[in-house]
Amino acid sequence: MAFLGEEIKKLGFGMMRLPQKDGKIDVEETKKMVDLYMKAGFTYFDTAFCYGGSEDATRQALVERYPRESFQLATKLSAWLNCNSKEDCYKQFETSLKQLGTDYFDYYLLHNLGPQRTHFYEEYDLWNWAFEQKTAGKIKHVGFSFHGGPEELEDILTKHPEAEFVQLQINYADWENKDIASRRCYEICRAHGKPVIVMEPVKGGFLATPPENVVKVFKDAEPENSVASWAVRFCADLEGIITVLSGMSTLQQVEDNLSYMKDFKHFDDGQKKVIEKAQEELLKVPLVPCTDCNYCTKVCPVDIGIPGTFKCLNLYKLFNNVSSAKVHLQWNVDNLGKQRSEKCIKCGKCEMACPQHIDIRNQLATATELFK
Repeated sequence: MAFLGEEIKKLGFGMMRLPQKDGKIDVEETKKMVDLYMKAGFTYFDTAFCYGGSEDATRQALVERYPRESFQLATKLSAWLNCNSKEDCYKQFETSLKQLGTDYFDYYLLHNLGPQRTHFYEEYDLWNWAFEQKTAGKIKHVGFSFHGGPEELEDILTKHPEAEFVQLQINYADWENKDIASRRCYEICRAHGKPVIVMEPVKGGFLATPPENVVKVFKDAEPENSVASWAVRFCADLEGIITVLSGMSTLQQVEDNLSYMKDFKHFDDGQKKVIEKAQEELLKVPLVPCTDCNYCTKVCPVDIGIPGTFKCLNLYKLFNNVSSAKVHLQWNVDNLGKQRSEKCIKCGKCEMACPQHIDIRNQLATATELFK
């Protein structure tokens, strides 16, 4: 059975991590990347109002240089970002139209639904508004991007069967992750008959440089292909996928992605077993065994974001990328109003409450030294 966007090639251009020069997006380099991508027959571009400068750069590199009907353009409405009324949201939409220099969007997303954010879209009646824009011809397809748990996703799709597609974080590392639950969220979308756009297939770049034991699994199987290619192809291999977004930052990344996606073929049984072996190897990396029960935070006298800190510490242990782990620390600790690990007074109450018997004070000290 055909589904929305089935005709779109399975590699999408994510415009969030564009090349930088002198602290700004390098538009001339972005043009080269867009040209190479379009020449290879790929057409889907994903940006957002909240990606600083991305909409403007996308206009210059793409919209002003190619016929509008030759590509699909997606952007997003972030109702949780400095919006105090539905009118603020409307202004954000009009700003996106202006910044991108277009009269319509092919795919428009209610952005980043999930805990503490979904309610904005209900309170401002943005579902009805978005479909009004579709009727007016300013949007072709309405969907949403989601960063939350399976239960919340099920609730959203039950309340809003009119959603035409869902954008999900999917990758082989998060497929069975208890927090992100890529597989369960994907299966919920399929059960509701919704096609999926994949974001973070390489987990923000982490899966381009996984632990050496994982690299060995992939290189033993296909020495000629990049490690990142396995992450993108894993997602493209799933059924009901509109496209897989890759946040490309260099011309070399575009070239690599095109080398294996231009004539994409689904995985055979042997390749699927390679992915399973890589997932098994990831599980061998010694991580902080935090289950996010939050018993520790309930007794912490200085309100440290202990589980969030451990998530970021585990990301570093897995992928040895401290800068990316620090970015996640902002999301998992700072943005939740919690204190960082350096505020720990070493009282030990957290360890008395921890069901997993984690040496929390020592782990927090490690995080303090790593993320300072």
